[in-house]
Amino acid sequence: MFVDSHAHIDGPEFDADREEVIQRALDAGVSAILNVGTGDPHSGALERAVELAERHKNIYTAIGTHPHDARLFDDKAEQRITGLLQEGPRCIAWGEIGLDFHYDNSPRDVQMEVFRRQVQLAKNLRLPVIVHTREAEDETVEILKSHLSGSDPPGVMHCFSGSQQLAQQALELGFLISFSGIVTFKNAHDLRAIAKQVPLHKLLIETDCPFLSPVPFRGKRNEPANLVEVARCLAELRGISLKEIARITTENFASLFNLSLGSSGDHYIRPN
Repeated sequence: MFVDSHAHIDGPEFDADREEVIQRALDAGVSAILNVGTGDPHSGALERAVELAERHKNIYTAIGTHPHDARLFDDKAEQRITGLLQEGPRCIAWGEIGLDFHYDNSPRDVQMEVFRRQVQLAKNLRLPVIVHTREAEDETVEILKSHLSGSDPPGVMHCFSGSQQLAQQALELGFLISFSGIVTFKNAHDLRAIAKQVPLHKLLIETDCPFLSPVPFRGKRNEPANLVEVARCLAELRGISLKEIARITTENFASLFNLSLGSSGDHYIRPN
């Protein structure tokens, strides 16, 4: 049993064959998927993600405002996201949120203010955060350190491709680190070195589909069934079996989000 801890299967890339994609994931042993809703918080994109999980007992939801869309976040967006997370029984995290200073689709000062605001809101709801950070490591860590304490739910550094220093700082904050198909890329030597050192109890796997297809699927649309290749790469790096990586990462996911996962990924338990 594998868990895809970060996917975007509610998007238009899957409109033609979404049900087949979900079935292929199940056939490949991917028994649970955390689908992350992103986009304009005023557009209905978040509701679309929530509704997908309500139709499938093996799918959970995270919603938040991505740093690309930070310029669109306002009081109305805050109320909308908060309401959906409070009302949705399969909504288990706030995210993805964070900073992206590579594309700068939103001004950096706006990104930082919206990130701070969403971390605090997630803390108020006792929900883990799913963090996106690119070329903004110091700023990301500073915001997390200033808003989260040891008693708060930790979160996930999603699609990790950062430095060894960022990995260590994230671990000190209690975060889990999730690796995507990037770890299978031929030139990802430094990332594989980090993946070998992350404590097993802090390890997650994801596809971030439809992006970042792992080897041998590079150049094609990614989907949750391909998660097995990420797991295979990590198993080889760590010198353990694929079955063991599946068990460890599934248990880590269930522990972080307070889930009891059956073979079909159901049995959600809401945190107290």
